[in-house]
Amino acid sequence: MDQQTKAALKQDQFVVATGTGLHWARENRRSVITTTVFLLAVIVVLVASGVIYHSRSEAASTQFGAAMQAYQTPLAAPGQQVPPGTKTYASVSERAKSANDLFTQVAGKYGMTPSGKLARYFAGLTYIEEGQNQPAEDTLKAVASGWNKDLAALARLSLAQLYRQTGRDAQAIDLYNQIADKPAATVPAGVAQLQLAELYEGQNKPEQARKIYAQLKDKDAKGPAGLIAAQKLNPSAAPQRQQ
Repeated sequence: MDQQTKAALKQDQFVVATGTGLHWARENRRSVITTTVFLLAVIVVLVASGVIYHSRSEAASTQFGAAMQAYQTPLAAPGQQVPPGTKTYASVSERAKSANDLFTQVAGKYGMTPSGKLARYFAGLTYIEEGQNQPAEDTLKAVASGWNKDLAALARLSLAQLYRQTGRDAQAIDLYNQIADKPAATVPAGVAQLQLAELYEGQNKPEQARKIYAQLKDKDAKGPAGLIAAQKLNPSAAPQRQQ
């Protein structure tokens, strides 16, 4: 087959393909337009959602910062001299109440943003400081069941402390063991185990506490938890302060 014939065949194939495509487009014009419009709408929605989420995240971050500022406001006893213009609170519970209102607002309005999720955790902490045990438990449980592993671990640790404060040691022990089995970057296994050993000491169960300390000392000899465990096992070996 000569070059001229080959070129003619290619041209014919191109014409047939183009004609077929145009025919299909004419026959399916409504479907093509509908699909195109739908795809454009999806793109617009995705872009708009991204812009809105970014805007809400920034607003949540700003309001979370204001809540943290309230939570870190210094305490001052009545009559105590403070620098002019310095805001203070008279008690931990008063400060916690003020901060809790702000954290709750952020969590309620921006709950899907990182700052909103963090605000819910701090709402649980401030409920504890207010003495509002049931709201604290409910809030921390909600955070502990969330998808954020690091935040959930912090919530479980705080929830265990609440259980200890309210005489529910068995539930606290269960949470400490859960954290130790599945540690997170925010709460290493050693931290939960130290808290568990401390709980056993409070229950006058020194042998169970010593068992945990010994395991930590062997497993993490040079780590923070291992060093603390070693001091617990042998307090006299603790380094002496220089005079």
